[in-house]
Amino acid sequence: MFTRVSLRKFAVKLGVLAAMGLLTACSQTMYGVVKIESIPPGAEVVNLKDDTHLGMTPLLVTWESDDEDTRHATVELRKLGYVEEITSFWVKLRHETKEAAIAAPQSVSIELKKKK
Repeated sequence: MFTRVSLRKFAVKLGVLAAMGLLTACSQTMYGVVKIESIPPGAEVVNLKDDTHLGMTPLLVTWESDDEDTRHATVELRKLGYVEEITSFWVKLRHETKEAAIAAPQSVSIELKKKK
């Protein structure tokens, strides 16, 4: 039969295990992918947060985080003969693997205007 002390010890151990499980679940890396397209294609995409060159459109960009479920991004699109365009969007980090995120990207499409 269980004593009051043994039940208390069991409850404490169970609580510690539950807390560890919650902490482990919270620290899982989650992924989100955005497919950035431009009209016309072939625009350079620059992340304005750190001025990094992300690539040329059409482009898949992957974001990942251990502690956020959304990420705000601001990018600039540049193409010779067209007005530079800045756009912001939210990336939903909802996938447990990069592969799953790549298979279901969020879409961002920007139409560039010709310079006059």
